[in-house]
Amino acid sequence: MDKSTPSPIETYRLDAQIGFKLRLANQRHLEVFSRVLPQTTPTQLAVLAKLLEVGDVSQNHLGRMVGMDAATTKGVVDRLQKKRLLVVTPSQVDRRRLVICLSKQGHELIADMIPSAIEASRQTTANLTNRESARLVELLDKL
Repeated sequence: MDKSTPSPIETYRLDAQIGFKLRLANQRHLEVFSRVLPQTTPTQLAVLAKLLEVGDVSQNHLGRMVGMDAATTKGVVDRLQKKRLLVVTPSQVDRRRLVICLSKQGHELIADMIPSAIEASRQTTANLTNRESARLVELLDKL
């Protein structure tokens, strides 16, 4: 290596790394989320919101749609079912498959939480313009 070119070890700065920045942004969002929506977790909200959006769906497909592995999805579904927010039934087509849907109580709860979820996103991006916020979402989609 050329002595005039600094090595990666000499130029590496943690606070300039994308993973570090994403972790800090996620921590900020989780702080806002827990303040605005103390009654739920981000993973529980994701499941409820996705079910509101798409309706009845298999547990495996639900997990893929919200970006959770099978074990995490099962745990979230079990907790929400115990709270009577979900109804879980065997599929009519394949008895090994579980179909998940919102209960009446779950539908009412997520409908009530949506304005707070929107507010959590707004607070998380409060230092950005509307255009910057939209661009950030576009860029994160590309990742």
